[in-house]
Amino acid sequence: MQGRIVLITGGAKRVGAAICRRLHAAGANLMLHYRASAGEARLLQAELNGVRADSVALIQADLLDLAQAAGDGRADGADASAGSTRSSTTRRRSSRRRSARSRAEAWDDLIGTNLRAPLFLAQAAAPALQKAQGAIVNIADIHAERPLKNFVVYSIAKAGLVGMTRSLARELAPEVRVNAVAPGPDPLARRRVVRRAVAAADHLAHAAEARRRARRHREGRAFPARRRART
Repeated sequence: MQGRIVLITGGAKRVGAAICRRLHAAGANLMLHYRASAGEARLLQAELNGVRADSVALIQADLLDLAQAAGDGRADGADASAGSTRSSTTRRRSSRRRSARSRAEAWDDLIGTNLRAPLFLAQAAAPALQKAQGAIVNIADIHAERPLKNFVVYSIAKAGLVGMTRSLARELAPEVRVNAVAPGPDPLARRRVVRRAVAAADHLAHAAEARRRARRHREGRAFPARRRART
């Protein structure tokens, strides 16, 4: 990655920030995009520029605006990590039946950030990526293959992103590699879950032992009588 220029959309926080740190550590120069997270973006820029001067530039843009999504096409690689995780809205249609209804706002946001913006951004960057033999990496989700209940629009959007990735891989090959990755759970979150599970198991074990002792005590067997030593 030494000397490469990488555009990371939604790179100010969470998964995007982690990707920024990893690619920067590998020697890449970053074009860090954000839409509204200006404070987080500036802090991350200062952090990484403190490690390697002038290696991170900020780009503020609403990628749902096609004019802003077009950019200047200087990247060697693009990582489309922007995306929302908003649940679709469910409303009661009758006392017996509930159906998920997608609000127009959620649809526009999720489909826009996972399909419209990545597609037009890829098309705008294609000439530069082909010249540099670069790559595009989209951030997918396991729920593209296994839809998540109550997240109808999100699951649809991620499934569409995976399909778009496959299509772009054919369109831009062989000069540009196009892939999608589905990050696993946060390791810290996983460890917290494991600790809680172990603590819960310990609690249940102690409670079961306490009940067993209480039962033995009620039956007069809690403390067996000791035989006196013969003299």
